[in-house]
Amino acid sequence: MLQKFKRMDMSIILILLALMAFSLFSIYSVTMGRPKVGHYTERMGVYYAVGFAAFLGFSLVSYKLLIKYALYIYLFGLMLLVLVLFIGNEYYGAKGWMTLPGGLSLQPAELFKLFLVIFISFLLVKKRKNKLSFWRDVVPIGLLTLAPWALVMLQNDLGNALSYMVILAGLLWIGNIKYTHALIGLAVAFAAVFSGIQAYIHYHDKAVKLISEDLGKKHWIARFDPWLVPDLASRDVSWQTYNAMLAIGSGGIEGKGYMKGTTIQSERVPLAYADSIFVQVAEEYGFIGSSVLLLLYFILIHRMVLIAADCRDRAGPYLITGIITMFVYQIFVNIGAFIGLMPLTGITLPFISYGGTSLLINMMSVGIVMSIRIHGQEEEDPFPLPERPVEGGWFSRTLQHIRNGFIRN
Repeated sequence: MLQKFKRMDMSIILILLALMAFSLFSIYSVTMGRPKVGHYTERMGVYYAVGFAAFLGFSLVSYKLLIKYALYIYLFGLMLLVLVLFIGNEYYGAKGWMTLPGGLSLQPAELFKLFLVIFISFLLVKKRKNKLSFWRDVVPIGLLTLAPWALVMLQNDLGNALSYMVILAGLLWIGNIKYTHALIGLAVAFAAVFSGIQAYIHYHDKAVKLISEDLGKKHWIARFDPWLVPDLASRDVSWQTYNAMLAIGSGGIEGKGYMKGTTIQSERVPLAYADSIFVQVAEEYGFIGSSVLLLLYFILIHRMVLIAADCRDRAGPYLITGIITMFVYQIFVNIGAFIGLMPLTGITLPFISYGGTSLLINMMSVGIVMSIRIHGQEEEDPFPLPERPVEGGWFSRTLQHIRNGFIRN
């Protein structure tokens, strides 16, 4: 056990502590003196305590167990995504939260991002670095990603649904997809996004009717209009984006000072302790503070890349690539939404925004990276499966046949 502690990357632990300080100070700044959210700093401190416990637990346990049981993890995640459609609570237009004992809440869509990274890594590691066949590999993996994507779209959670596609793309790239297939996929994705944006701009009234009335996604209009057609957006839907950009710009180089951000302290930016917390960072800490935060992210990701490069096992680099993709997507989409590059999607800023589920998933993810640092120098396990018929019911036999099929592929 002591040897495992010695193998830990202290740089990552220091970065996590710095991000925790960033988060707690920022949340305190925008919640102090507000009765409904005034206790959020203390609760975030508790979430961080639980998060560090999860980080330590995942660090000390071999990540290879996650690969071994990846299919069961994937199926468990799908079960949660289906369950939340029936018993979930709705917040901000998305029905994606489950109430747990003790008054805690869980967002299965957030949890499934990590589950998807583990499952796709499991599928790719069996290819033994061979080129991915389009029909035998890319299409099946895509369909297995499409299932949770559809379930999350039914929850009206566009941000997390898009993250699944980004994770899929990142892992397929590192998983040795053929360049021609990658180029075709990128071309199709670019054409679809570009065509959709142009159609929304030039046929705005028809697009609004289609999305809000026919599809029943009226809240999407409040996200797309300030991003694509700000001149046509109503004052109500552009309120958050307009004030966020105003606050970020007014922060200047050094910022207005801690707890002195006029826009953020006057509560003109909704959810300043959660999704919009970067606005507080930019207004009160300025360009310097924002750059320090981005530098911490950069160092964290850089350390992850170095750990992946040193890993002798095939599963480790896949897992780290998926986790890096997940973090980069969240950082880019969250910050991009408040500087006009992306629409508002409700994605949290990793390690900074208030939220127990999001923080726990992020800490678990870094714990897996640390586990790869500790156990990744060991010889690769073959994960043998029995060839004899599996005893048990039809469900056990079906799962075993599926696993056998993946591994022999």
